[in-house]
Amino acid sequence: MHPSDEQPALASLTSEAAPAEGVSRTSRDELRPSRDSLRFRPAKIFLALPAFNEEASLPELLERVGEAFADSRLPYEVVIVDDGSTDDTAQIAAQMSFQMPVHVLRHQTNQGLGRTLADGLREAVDRAGERDIIITMDADNTHPPGLIQRMVQMIHEGCDCVIASRFQPGARVVGVPIERHFLSFGARLLFTLLFPTRGIRDYTSGFRAYRASALRRAFEQYGDQFVSETGFSCMADVLLKLRRMNCVFGEAPLRLRYDQKGGESKMKVLRTIRLTLQLLFRHRFAKLSER
Repeated sequence: MHPSDEQPALASLTSEAAPAEGVSRTSRDELRPSRDSLRFRPAKIFLALPAFNEEASLPELLERVGEAFADSRLPYEVVIVDDGSTDDTAQIAAQMSFQMPVHVLRHQTNQGLGRTLADGLREAVDRAGERDIIITMDADNTHPPGLIQRMVQMIHEGCDCVIASRFQPGARVVGVPIERHFLSFGARLLFTLLFPTRGIRDYTSGFRAYRASALRRAFEQYGDQFVSETGFSCMADVLLKLRRMNCVFGEAPLRLRYDQKGGESKMKVLRTIRLTLQLLFRHRFAKLSER
């Protein structure tokens, strides 16, 4: 058979048959569902940032956050809770809302990290769906936003809470004052002794990923007492309460860049030690009384 004889047959395989009279054809574009109608959507990431007088750090941090989410292509929203800052923190956050999805809450007076964290988590939970993920991190530019994608993946792999840990292989701490080292190691020792928890080595790191549904259950169970500590000890308090809910924990190695911090530390070390010890004994005695 001459090649030219095959052309009509080939054409019939590659072209669409004409519709019968009175019959309309639905195109492939019409069959393709729109993005808004899809049942399966990627989980959205809500980044809760407690901030107090962070005008020196916040602009660079938000730039790095935007770059990290652009690289990962994860849908996201940033919730910034300004805890009565006396500098331009709130104004900087509001200005960044023209460049990225930022929502700002403001305290008229300083209420402490615990109250600020609680308000940020509540706002994120109210905005989040069941599959969404909530991230907390410090607003002082010491935590790497590039780690968020790995933490999100660990949530998808089965964790309810993922901690960016200073005590995992591959972690590194740069520029942290010696007293902060002692506080971190001391807290790890005491919490491991009194409340050993599978998957946790770093009980005080503020850089974490939470399954939104787990936080929603925690607020339903504990109400306003879910974050009841006022100072930096609130981070350990949250973990101990999630521990009682049988949450699954995991850790990712953290490279803490304290040398990139803008401004002075807000942590009062001696006060944090005192509050952490009180927290430990309060939870310990509560556990004993339940037996």
